[in-house]
Amino acid sequence: MTKNKMSNKQQNILIIGAGLCGSLLALRLGQRGYNVTVYEMRPDLRKTDISAGRSINLAFSDRGNKAMKLVGVEDKVKDLCIPMNGRMLHDKEGNTFLSNYSGREHEYINSISRGELNGLLLTEAEKYENVSIHFNKKCKSVDFEKTTALFKDYHTKEEFIEDADCIIATDGAGSALRRSYYLERKFLFSFSQDYLTHGYKELSILPTETGDYKTYKNALHIWPRGDFMVIALPNLDGSFTVTLFLSYTEGEYNFNNLTTPEIVTEFFQKEFPDALELMPNLVEDFFENTTAPLGTVKCSPWHYKGNTLLMGDSAHAIVPFYGQGMNASFEDVVEFDAVLDQHEGDWETIFTAYEKTRKKDTDAIADLAIDNFHEMKDHVGQAIFQEKRKIEMALEKEFPEDYSSKYSLVTFNEDIGYREAMLRGRAQDKAILNMLSDGIISTSDDLKDILDKVKTETEAILEDDKIAGLH
Repeated sequence: MTKNKMSNKQQNILIIGAGLCGSLLALRLGQRGYNVTVYEMRPDLRKTDISAGRSINLAFSDRGNKAMKLVGVEDKVKDLCIPMNGRMLHDKEGNTFLSNYSGREHEYINSISRGELNGLLLTEAEKYENVSIHFNKKCKSVDFEKTTALFKDYHTKEEFIEDADCIIATDGAGSALRRSYYLERKFLFSFSQDYLTHGYKELSILPTETGDYKTYKNALHIWPRGDFMVIALPNLDGSFTVTLFLSYTEGEYNFNNLTTPEIVTEFFQKEFPDALELMPNLVEDFFENTTAPLGTVKCSPWHYKGNTLLMGDSAHAIVPFYGQGMNASFEDVVEFDAVLDQHEGDWETIFTAYEKTRKKDTDAIADLAIDNFHEMKDHVGQAIFQEKRKIEMALEKEFPEDYSSKYSLVTFNEDIGYREAMLRGRAQDKAILNMLSDGIISTSDDLKDILDKVKTETEAILEDDKIAGLH
């Protein structure tokens, strides 16, 4: 190791926020020998329950797992996972239909507890003497010229300033660093925050008295109803975390008019009768848990000189409908690590190169997540969409090396960037849907013929998009 590299290791890195992205980043930078200090505004989640109202389980897939391999905790994380092989669709009559995520058996996503995973990453990071993590300390602002941050201690009520060689903010969609970029106006900073007209509310299906699951364990359950939906993910204790996605103001039932136990029960009785049967605690959950908004945050630049950098949700918050929010933040750390290998010691070059490679992909997953919102609440119930899925599953099964659906490209192909996955995936979707509606292909055709036609048509669409300047 060169002398220069050794001296770099003495550098002090301040991380704001010890959520999933911050705790993973602290662990990785600790492994690389940096002095890392992390400040988190919430209490230590390993000692207190702070999950109320936040999504307590998440979809964990290959991109996230790549990060776990990088820091050597893959096996420990596996113990926290429940495999979900596909979507279990529930119609109003209570009929169910299982649609696999992939035609390849080894490809599935996992339900994982946010708190358990976060706790594991914090514990692993603290094993390193050069990593210290402090809780109950809220970042109020960042002076990105001086590379200092102002904090307030929730217990003592005192304010104090921390300085560092560089500051990385992983403090989520309401980031204090991003706010400082925006308010200080010392450089050109673009920022957009787009909210869906829908919000979400966490509910639950509790285990049976003997601790078993009340419905099929290894699936992501969806009750698609056109303008709204309910989803459910399994937890290790036999329960399911249920989320209602519903408009604030539109439709016969919305969050603004679901104001009494009677109306809430009537809504579920009418729209989700089989879910209601499993949820004697519905009314209690509904009025105890908050309704939260769903928004997308995009901004640029993510960094200021070599002083400060935004990472994870603070740089690119997305809606949860592709199950990629956590996976994308974990992939941030993998990509950042690769850039560190190339440019260690020069923070400005590192931050610039990282943003250049990463931003196009995070913009793409944000757009894909919005697409999937419409797909999950509406399209999955349509006949032509189900035909398309049938064909795609058959192609993946028959030609595992030659075909991957858009969902597979995004979820299971961690070596393909989100942007490439989006462009190719959208072109494939368009090709199959067009040919199904024009009667050029059908589910009874020879699969090799279908594959050839889909490939040819996909390439033609990609070429047209290129000429039209769409990529």
